Amino acid sequence: MNVAANADDPVTSSQQGWLRVRDFLNSRRCELARAAKDLYPPQWQVAGTPLLARPEWLPGAPIALEEVTLSWSPGRLGSQIKGTEPAFASALPLSGAGTRFGSYAAALGVLRRPALFEDRACYRLLEAQSTPAGAKLGFGEGRYFEVINTVEAIAHEYAAATLASGAGQPPDMTALPARALIGEPTDLARRPTMVALCTLVLRADRSSGEAAMILHWRDPARVASGGGMYQVAPVGVFQPSHDAEWNQVNDFSLWRCFVRELAEELLGGGEDYHSDTAPIDYERWPLQAGLAGARRAGRLRVYWLGLGTDPLTLATDMLTVAVFDADLFDATFAGLVGANAEGHIVGPDAAGAAVGVAFKAAKIDRFTADEPMQPAGAALLRLAWEHRDVLLAG
Repeated sequence: MNVAANADDPVTSSQQGWLRVRDFLNSRRCELARAAKDLYPPQWQVAGTPLLARPEWLPGAPIALEEVTLSWSPGRLGSQIKGTEPAFASALPLSGAGTRFGSYAAALGVLRRPALFEDRACYRLLEAQSTPAGAKLGFGEGRYFEVINTVEAIAHEYAAATLASGAGQPPDMTALPARALIGEPTDLARRPTMVALCTLVLRADRSSGEAAMILHWRDPARVASGGGMYQVAPVGVFQPSHDAEWNQVNDFSLWRCFVRELAEELLGGGEDYHSDTAPIDYERWPLQAGLAGARRAGRLRVYWLGLGTDPLTLATDMLTVAVFDADLFDATFAGLVGANAEGHIVGPDAAGAAVGVAFKAAKIDRFTADEPMQPAGAALLRLAWEHRDVLLAG
């Protein structure tokens, strides 16, 4: 939406100011996240990156995905922080009626609506415990806009305070009332926490011992969060494929979510599985059936490395790695797309792998330190490199 210029109109002025901050946020997410980490104790940081985590969120060693168990709490649970409290008012511009938008999602939908923006059902994270032997994750009901109303609002607040400092200096908590209201960023009971499944896909060549990784650049015009940054791929919110009630149980699986995200982000498939009329028959889906067989044969290994919270947005991601034998990868991704609905896949450079980016120390350092990369992706790359001997052992 284009806001007409009229400096004397308070609505126009408010909306123009909001858009300036939103554009600043999307152009500086990486450096803002790196600065925002200093609001929290350094011992919370994961693998030397800005990502934040509780000790019980990190198992210390890769866990096979089948050792991660999920539990469900029926009914919608309340939260102390919903993103509509008075402390969030500074992140909400005036609407055409002259009153403030009721939520950040409402403002974003009118003033700078991303291409992908739908308030769908999500699995809300309620608890997380892990050890090197396994992990237990508890979930309940949630909605996508619940998380947008908090994570993007506090990121907007941080960006606005940074701009207001004049010299672009990082603000402290006294200038961040919404963030201060949230308090402990990893307290899952404090606010609605929806999680994304963030997966590093590796192509492992057993004969040469070399591996390549799939990375992605997220287009800020297409996505509501994390735009303008590099990330691993696929990444997707852990949620049912459709709001129809039968999908809540049928899709409540990290593995099934992972396969759907592979189909969408790496193979260019759509998000419409016609599950509004019937649940997905995963066992008869050729992609899922083929990959399930490859897992049983040891040609595809999927690991869970923990979860963490972005210091700028407080968005939370589960960190997983999927290691494909080279021949399986080549057969599965013969139609690997160069671009998808959220951005584009990073192609190999002159010194890189035949596909993707070489999984080497220099590349890990480049993307985690020199490029604008989301904290979850950076932490996942560092953790995967730390545990490369386990991950690539086959």
